[in-house]
Amino acid sequence: MSRTITALFDTRADAEAAKNRLEAASLEVSHVDITDKTSTGYTDNLGTGTTSPESQGFWASLKGAFSPGEDRHVYEEGVRRGGALLTATVHDNDTDKAVDILDNANSVDIDGRANDWKQSGWVAPVAASGMAAAPIAGNRTTGANEEMIPVVEETLRVGKREVERGGVRVRSYIVETPVSEQVTLRDEHVSVERRPVSGGAVPADAFRERTIEMTETDEEAVVAKDARVVEEVVVRKTAEDRTETISDTVRRTEVEVDNVAGTDTTRGAMTGSTTAGVGLGDKIAGLAKEGAGKMTGNDELERRGEVQQGKTAI
Repeated sequence: MSRTITALFDTRADAEAAKNRLEAASLEVSHVDITDKTSTGYTDNLGTGTTSPESQGFWASLKGAFSPGEDRHVYEEGVRRGGALLTATVHDNDTDKAVDILDNANSVDIDGRANDWKQSGWVAPVAASGMAAAPIAGNRTTGANEEMIPVVEETLRVGKREVERGGVRVRSYIVETPVSEQVTLRDEHVSVERRPVSGGAVPADAFRERTIEMTETDEEAVVAKDARVVEEVVVRKTAEDRTETISDTVRRTEVEVDNVAGTDTTRGAMTGSTTAGVGLGDKIAGLAKEGAGKMTGNDELERRGEVQQGKTAI
């Protein structure tokens, strides 16, 4: 199975660099595309608060790049402001690695950027992505005699990114150390000696010319060096997984319904409609509390509703 991931960049050059890093990694990645204002089919109705039909069709063609819960109008606004949108199809097993690569490639923090825009006065269009806007709980239409309180609950979403924690640098260099060895060398010397002789016999060839040569030899030291490996230094990196518990707080809306007593709670034909001593107004209010408690998971509110209806004793 594969998934489509998206990342917004401030410039097309940043998006191109991220694309190169993604394609250079040993991941199963395909269909890496970059979209900006120069892309075919893009049009913008700046300042109208709406998106043109041409632009709607352009963003509808990219609908597969977004999950249903993502704010597509934020990505569209980023492209409108000169950014570049990168989309890539990644195998499920490589999704986390691909997301880490994009996070470390100067991609835009989309939530933080949207908050900055909103603080400067930007208002998200009703249909910025070219598709029908999803209904928002706080904006639902109510009847003339209805008031509505949205019940909202936050969920915790934990991601991950790579950070450098330091490392080790190993280098080699040459050190010269003086050494000395003793060796015995032999030197030869030739000497000439004249010795007086008296009364000796005269050799037959005494009057023949001759030459005698004797060579002196000396020994000298010859130095050679032999290299051998005496030790190895190995630099190795290992990885291990650890489980870290992330603690935070999430908010949710709880609804508490209280019965407000009026001057006449029986209202004409309803007079006398009681259940075990509980008035109809109390029973209706109790039903509302019980329903709100079940909807929000508030057991205490549900119990109070049952008590007010007379189902449960206090």
